[in-house]
Amino acid sequence: MFKDLIPPPGPPRGLALAQLVCRLGDGAYNICAALYFTRIVGLSPFQMSLGLTIGWSAALVLSVPLGHLADRVGPRGTSVTLFVCAALSVASFIFITSFVPFIIASCAYAVSQRGGSAAEQALLAGLVPKEQVTRVRAFVQSSYNAGMTIGAGLGGLVLLFDRQGAYYAAFALNGIAFLIAAYILRRLPAVAPVPKEQLSPDGKSTSKSVFRDAPYVVISVLNTVLLLYVPLIAVALPLWISEHTSAPVSLLSVMLMLNTVVVALFQVRVSEGVKDLTSAIRYLLLGSFLLAAACVAFAFSGTWDSAWTAGVLLVVAAGLMVVGEMMQAAGEWEVSFGLAPKGKTGQYQAFFGNGITVAEMLGPLVLTGLIVYWGAPGWILLGGLFVAVSAAMAPVIRWGGRVRDENERLEQESVAAADADRPTDRAEPPAGLAPAPTATSAPAAKPATGHPGEAVDDLV
Repeated sequence: MFKDLIPPPGPPRGLALAQLVCRLGDGAYNICAALYFTRIVGLSPFQMSLGLTIGWSAALVLSVPLGHLADRVGPRGTSVTLFVCAALSVASFIFITSFVPFIIASCAYAVSQRGGSAAEQALLAGLVPKEQVTRVRAFVQSSYNAGMTIGAGLGGLVLLFDRQGAYYAAFALNGIAFLIAAYILRRLPAVAPVPKEQLSPDGKSTSKSVFRDAPYVVISVLNTVLLLYVPLIAVALPLWISEHTSAPVSLLSVMLMLNTVVVALFQVRVSEGVKDLTSAIRYLLLGSFLLAAACVAFAFSGTWDSAWTAGVLLVVAAGLMVVGEMMQAAGEWEVSFGLAPKGKTGQYQAFFGNGITVAEMLGPLVLTGLIVYWGAPGWILLGGLFVAVSAAMAPVIRWGGRVRDENERLEQESVAAADADRPTDRAEPPAGLAPAPTATSAPAAKPATGHPGEAVDDLV
């Protein structure tokens, strides 16, 4: 099991290490941010919520252009630059004293963090063989959960002290973490940027925006509905447990720990079964049934007067949910990377990643109305929604696979036609004379030893 926690050497290890460090800082920030902005800065809860919403809305709008930028200028440099900007944005929170500067800093933080993450995904796709992307992505996700868990623990210590200096230390930790992550990514091999414009033999542009890829857009929208499980445990469950069950609210900490630890330990192993779009569809469907079963267990947890019975049902539901979550994640990674055209991973991953932003923005409102106010029927409806959406994604994914294969075929034919029409520059030598030596007759360069990203492995 523990071998699944250590990525293979080279770029996978560097990417996972960067994610671990980066999310460690985010975990501390997430725990402390609300109290810092309201109690230390003096913002009202409404101002804080509005400022954060504006920031994530800006990230939603600008993520795809930044992903496109990563494709054009190179994902490594883009991710490094944006993570440095994120570090500066976090540092600026220390100097905020009013609402307007808070909005500006929130926008800068959200845009640079989400844009940097999209560029990081494009870097992963460029450094890792296609058949290994889902497995490496699982390592990165395990590092994500481990970092968030450790960071949350550090943030808890900050809340224990509850002093201005302690909050400053948490923000400093987050900023330094972004800088270290940028340094680690900078030591990875570079990925060549795509050409500014690709032309077909008839002179027309072959460039295609993600917004014109109909199956990918539909898949991304449907996947956003599935991602409602992300804010479920942090937003809806505390209210459900306190208002609808006899279980103690403190049980939520056990459920949160179960979720993060299980994902960190087993995400890689669960993802090993996903090899192509067919297996991805199967995992999406199985994961949705497990999420639906978890919703049913959550619904029944509110029907018992016994705190022990309700508590057992809640823990069982949390276990079903985390396994379904891991299967869903493995399937969506294979789909999101597998259907992205070569050279456009940045903008495609940015668009697909917007689903988590939308789920985090709208999820609290939807889940509160569906579950907290409607009760058990809302849980049942949510479970059915998970299954229905996964079933609807299956034919759309197959459609996307056919579109991808057709586009690849046309691209190969276009390249072959261009090569056939290209005139030869060299004239045939006169009869009886040997052809002039060319640069290709020189001895081949000695291949470099070691693996790409070897310098990163020295850090761990």
